[in-house]
Amino acid sequence: MLEEFRRFFHLNEMPFSLLPNTNYYVDLPSHQQCFSMLMFAVASGEGIIKIIGEVGTGKTLLCRRLLNGLNDDEYYSAYLPSPNLNPVELKRALAKELKVPDLGWLADDELMEAINKRLLKFALNNKRVVLVIDEAQSLPDESIEAIRLLTNLETESEKLMQVVLFAQPELDESLNKYHLRQLKQRITFSQRLEQLDLNHIRQYIQHRLAIAGYNGKPIFNEGAIRLLHECSKGVPRLISIICSKSLLIAFSKGENTVTKSMVKRAVLDTESIDYRPKRFLGLI
Repeated sequence: MLEEFRRFFHLNEMPFSLLPNTNYYVDLPSHQQCFSMLMFAVASGEGIIKIIGEVGTGKTLLCRRLLNGLNDDEYYSAYLPSPNLNPVELKRALAKELKVPDLGWLADDELMEAINKRLLKFALNNKRVVLVIDEAQSLPDESIEAIRLLTNLETESEKLMQVVLFAQPELDESLNKYHLRQLKQRITFSQRLEQLDLNHIRQYIQHRLAIAGYNGKPIFNEGAIRLLHECSKGVPRLISIICSKSLLIAFSKGENTVTKSMVKRAVLDTESIDYRPKRFLGLI
């Protein structure tokens, strides 16, 4: 059935997959600003970098683009995707990413020294270490403090490791706590991913369809895009979910245009969207 679906819309692959495939990255203003800031901040080599975005706004995709964009000759990247770890677990996960020798034999109180030695070796080889933490809002307070202590590791001229935090807004709530003020002061670059407006949603849909192989006239008509914008609130993940379901509805009807009513059906079938104004319920 998938093959029939792709042939029907002249696609090489599914355009609205939720996987963080950087081939589908859309360089829209908010994401462009965040990425430019990230590359500049990493190049500066100082402080902690923070990217905040609501659920589904594309943080993980931006994170993957950053990791892919770092020159292997100049940078060594460590990536922690699930940081709901206590301080010892966090240091062990980092040590594993850094390929600390004989990690299994190290006691908990030896981890910091081992990490420091490994970072110094990278520095001697002219490699800068970037620790990227996704879903950083899951970090316990004690682990946030452990990150601050890790950023203390330095030579006379440079930090041994830079930290990039990708998180939902809950991280800002944590950082506003008095006992975490020292780490908050070390955040030198901060940016927020914004939801997409109507024009950006058009670009988002067209770009993803084009990357998937489509080169015909617009599949989504204007009414469909406007309702999609209203229901998704401009959140890329929700846009992709609704678009994928809307295309399936159009396919089942043998129609090569997605209409407003098809988007309505897709929205009503999406539990993560609670959008029921009266005029929407009466939509045909």
